[in-house]
Amino acid sequence: MEHKHILVVDDESQITRVLRTSLSSHGYDIRAANDGETALEIMKDWTPDLVITDLAMPNMDGLELCRQLRARTQVPIIVLSVRGEERTKVKALDAGADDYVTKPFGMEELLARVRANLRRRPTNDDAGTTPIHLGDFLIDPGARKVTVRERAVHLTPKEFDLLVYLARHPGKVITHRALLGAVWGGQSTEQVEYLRVFVGQLRKKLEPSPDSPRYIVTDPWVGYRFEPGA
Repeated sequence: MEHKHILVVDDESQITRVLRTSLSSHGYDIRAANDGETALEIMKDWTPDLVITDLAMPNMDGLELCRQLRARTQVPIIVLSVRGEERTKVKALDAGADDYVTKPFGMEELLARVRANLRRRPTNDDAGTTPIHLGDFLIDPGARKVTVRERAVHLTPKEFDLLVYLARHPGKVITHRALLGAVWGGQSTEQVEYLRVFVGQLRKKLEPSPDSPRYIVTDPWVGYRFEPGA
């Protein structure tokens, strides 16, 4: 079986050494870079299946790397952040990251996040890749394309997965825990800030008026409901 490729980007040599050793021992093919510019150079002739990046780095930091990667690829991105950097975490998710792990982290937690992001399983196994045509929306899970009232909308991988899950349960309130478990995996069911960021991003891209959403409706303290329109 072909080994999955993971690019580790961190300017702390101790971190890259630990990650290289641990991830390699679990069958992953690892390359490392100490900043975003070097990471992009590596990717010119080597394609990772997943990127793990620190945020604070010289030359090109993790936020800019996320933006650059998301402009050219759908590769899953996990960011590493220091505890307490809540606004920075949100900025990373806004920039296109799929997940984050707080330093110091346990290797088992990181491995679980790696597996979940590499898996990217369909959000509903029975529905497969059947296009979803509801109200104002046409969503093609196979091609990972979305149109709203015949307007093409570009979504990041996690934004797309979240929309698909909501769209497969139209009109129903989906709890925070259910959404987090379905889209990010069981390790993330308490990370409600993920939803705040990604729902906010979806509303900016999908709603006629993000401040008065009509497609993705909040049920306070419980979750979200998808209303696809007429």
